[in-house]
Amino acid sequence: KAGQEYAAKIATAKLTGVGAMAPEFTQNDADGKPVKLSDFRGKYVLVDFWASWCGPCRQENPNVVANFNQYKGRNFTVLGVSLDRANGRDAWLKAIATDGLAWTQVSDLKFWKNDVAQLYGIQSIPQNFLVGPDGRIVAKNVRGEELGKKLAAVLPTGSTQ
Repeated sequence: KAGQEYAAKIATAKLTGVGAMAPEFTQNDADGKPVKLSDFRGKYVLVDFWASWCGPCRQENPNVVANFNQYKGRNFTVLGVSLDRANGRDAWLKAIATDGLAWTQVSDLKFWKNDVAQLYGIQSIPQNFLVGPDGRIVAKNVRGEELGKKLAAVLPTGSTQ
């Protein structure tokens, strides 16, 4: 059994490595509308795994907000994937409002069993994946100053999309 779990982790790591095509997913937003990762094809998108109850996630949110505001006019957006609990919908929505997260947010409110988190092998948060316009993973776990540096390096300077 442990061997099977290890093999599954290795397979997931390969599926979500830099250069791999980001695994497609669909999850509902706060209004119950389905959102697909491929809806963002053609843009750089930071798939950001977080939760309202996660202190380090909440501490990183101002940095993500600052980068979103700086680069949203340059073919970049963020897609938040929340690992909030089934009884945590109100806390999730309050955190979105309090932290000023103006981008699309999705969650199935399944805590660590979130379908997208399982697909991406998420075992701790915050965690993120920067996905390029072609759907390939460009970077993983870029936070703090590193996020801004990576975005400055990959985003076109003249784009106003």
